[in-house]
Amino acid sequence: MAARQPGDSMAGLRVGVFGGAFDPPHIAHVTLAQAAVEQLQLDELRIFPTGQAWHKAQVLSAPEHRLAMARIAFADVPRTVIDERELRRPGPTYTIDTLRELKTEHPHAQLFLVMGEDQSASLTRWHEWEAILDLAVICVAARPTAMGQDGGQPLQTLPPQAQSRQLRLPSMPGSATQVRAQVATGRDIAHLVAPGVARYIEQHNLYQPDR
Repeated sequence: MAARQPGDSMAGLRVGVFGGAFDPPHIAHVTLAQAAVEQLQLDELRIFPTGQAWHKAQVLSAPEHRLAMARIAFADVPRTVIDERELRRPGPTYTIDTLRELKTEHPHAQLFLVMGEDQSASLTRWHEWEAILDLAVICVAARPTAMGQDGGQPLQTLPPQAQSRQLRLPSMPGSATQVRAQVATGRDIAHLVAPGVARYIEQHNLYQPDR
């Protein structure tokens, strides 16, 4: 095996990139992270809580809360690293900026951009989406209820020039919107988030109606 270049400790490695508001991180997020690590044979999965996400209409919870919940939620997923750079970046957060930074820092690592089906369907509306395709393999999660008979339906929404992989996920309920709504109305969220995340939400009075 060729020696790694000085300053590039990730030469030749497979690095996943998984971004999201994580407001809050829920069971489906964690399952997707586990699937990415295993099915893509990643050496590392970097998880990026977003800063000022350009496509989010709602006001997000404070960065320190989303960062803390991400650390709790993904703590038991092997080979994951919570990366804070998008929270610290001023102005709108764009995926292309993060990919370029990673490629500059680790030019010999192969990048895998992990996303859900809803994100893949809107990929061509992302900032500099064509450049994203040049830098990373697009990896789309598909739940059985949304898959065609051949399991290839989610990838059909991607541009033809994209390098792509499909990730297999079990069918499961839940979304961050559902979690926030259930907390606001006093309903149980134990089946939607990790126990530590549920405790954090309660301790910090997140997602209350008067928020």
